[in-house]
Amino acid sequence: MKIAVLGTGMVGRTMAARLAALGHQVTVGTRDPDATAARATGSGSYRDWAEGAGVRTATFADAAAAAEIALNATSGASSLGVLTQAGADNLAGKVLIDIANPLDFPDGELPTLRYCNTDSLGERIQRTFPETLVVKTLNTLTADLMARPGTLPEPGTVFLSGDDAGAKTTVTGLLHELGHTDVIDLGDITTARGAEMLLPVWLRIMGALGTAAFNFKIVR
Repeated sequence: MKIAVLGTGMVGRTMAARLAALGHQVTVGTRDPDATAARATGSGSYRDWAEGAGVRTATFADAAAAAEIALNATSGASSLGVLTQAGADNLAGKVLIDIANPLDFPDGELPTLRYCNTDSLGERIQRTFPETLVVKTLNTLTADLMARPGTLPEPGTVFLSGDDAGAKTTVTGLLHELGHTDVIDLGDITTARGAEMLLPVWLRIMGALGTAAFNFKIVR
């Protein structure tokens, strides 16, 4: 499957490398491919990482145009701007997996939600791109566990929100490929509010445990 991963940060690189390892054709979208290629990643240049991971790099628009599925791995504050650069026409009729969280980062304080209670990032993306099939998922996990949930000793739960049943079936299949075995469909895209509003709890659990290597598990 041809997948565009929009975003070159840790989350985008982690997901792109994992999806490529699973056999998908992955293109990472960025504003400036040449500048991104030269950027340091902590273990060499981005160009070195991309070659090792077997992924291509292109502009947001070119990555989205060539893809069958797009994955929003940008920061929530910049997601709408990045998706606008990717292009509504390039995303029309395609599944867009939104794994971002609408977090603001006040100085010296824990992050807070930019939208909550009556709105969500997932809904804002769907309203802005009405011809795109938006599915919210994986936002309640750290990047490593999004990509490799089996590193935990027990399976956890991931959530799914979206208006299109076929798109959710496609995304569920991809989640299973990644190793997620317990997927709960919360309902339409408005239910993304609940998944995003788990982030304040997630942040406090991370602080209490001293690690992000955990997941929620719904026992039923």
